[in-house]
Amino acid sequence: MKGVHAEDNTIGVTNDDSGSAEYSLRLFISGASANSAKAVLNLISVCDTYIKGRYALEVIDIFQDHELAQKEHITAVPSLIIKTPLSAKTLVGNMSNCQKILQELRLTT
Repeated sequence: MKGVHAEDNTIGVTNDDSGSAEYSLRLFISGASANSAKAVLNLISVCDTYIKGRYALEVIDIFQDHELAQKEHITAVPSLIIKTPLSAKTLVGNMSNCQKILQELRLTT
């Protein structure tokens, strides 16, 4: 299902019609701050450019779902958790470093 949907205090952006995304991404943000908004826009831009149709992105506001943030051991925001069948990694920052994101997605060396 493509598009944006709200569910349980999260915003999900699904870009995979099959329901079996190759990349499962969780971006933890802090409300409507400028840094959070920048992280969301930067990440969607990178994903739509390099892995379009192969990812599912969940944006979680830590003020709305602090339990999930604690469960995922989030200590700084914005934080991105990248889950692939082989591993899970966490990036912290406004997601403006495209090369770092691509490296963690294993799309470049």
